[in-house]
Amino acid sequence: MSTSSAAILGCAGTVLSAEEASFFRDVRPWGFILFKRNIDTPDQVRKLTAALRETVGRPDAPILIDQEGGRVARLGAPHWGKYPPGRAYGELVANDPLHAREITRLGARLIAHDLTSLGINVDCVPVLDVPDPKGHEIIGDRAYGDTPQQVATLGRAAAEGLLAGGVLPIIKHIPGHGRAMADSHLELPVVKAKLAELDERDFAPFRVLSDMPMAMTAHVVYTAIDRRRPATTSKKAIKQVIRGSLGFDGLLMSDDLSMKALSGDFKQRAKDSLSAGCDVVLHCNGDMDEMKAVMAGVGKMSKEARRRAQAVMGRLVKVPEPFDHAEARARFDAAFDGRYAG
Repeated sequence: MSTSSAAILGCAGTVLSAEEASFFRDVRPWGFILFKRNIDTPDQVRKLTAALRETVGRPDAPILIDQEGGRVARLGAPHWGKYPPGRAYGELVANDPLHAREITRLGARLIAHDLTSLGINVDCVPVLDVPDPKGHEIIGDRAYGDTPQQVATLGRAAAEGLLAGGVLPIIKHIPGHGRAMADSHLELPVVKAKLAELDERDFAPFRVLSDMPMAMTAHVVYTAIDRRRPATTSKKAIKQVIRGSLGFDGLLMSDDLSMKALSGDFKQRAKDSLSAGCDVVLHCNGDMDEMKAVMAGVGKMSKEARRRAQAVMGRLVKVPEPFDHAEARARFDAAFDGRYAG
């Protein structure tokens, strides 16, 4: 079987078009990502995930989703339960830090149960960004707390809940988006903090969770590291910080290439990300012309990327942790006094 291309791609709707199926068979991306536009009913999602995997001939091909809870949730009513934003878990700490950690893990375990029933095996969680009071609200309540310690502790609890349920976590947005004064979906944030400040606060949770299988980069310029390039396309940021001082040796993926923080055409964005040290690039919106341009800049996965990808898939448990869904959901809802029930 031929080696996968160094890309994760989206699709346009709730079923694969003939053009999409043919394209995916041809370019063989390593994985796929789903958004709300791809979600209708449980049966429909199961058919879509099966169809995506059929195009690349791998029954365990990674299929990603952003199911954080709060305002970042691709699955919702009437078929799936509600989950709080990260901040809500952090607010439980005031009463009992151990309880907060337990409920954070439980929430992620419940999400894993939802995802595995649909054929989704990767969640773009946990958010390990530590928000700055003056930073842009794009992170905001998605963060578990305001301190590196709180974010790292609850981030690990969430990652462990996903792993126990047969879903791979992705730590994001490495090495830290919380201090950014702009939304990288719309423009390029530039962070001018000193390296020591970044290392102590922003980077700290990523060092604690450097053993996780996957990480997603931040489209953020840190002038203390590289004055011109965001971490996604910066050899300095990836080699010296992400692979170096943070010690992350898992699979490194770019954030979405279609975000306006990046410059250049899609072929160049893909080439720049991979040459900087990303293992795979992510393109989310399912636009065929954009995907063709991205794939013009993407080759097969490198030897190191293949090694990491193999290690990633080795972290998927064969049998999820024993789990009583009804009891777990009742306990979860009680922890939040029913605010997310229904």
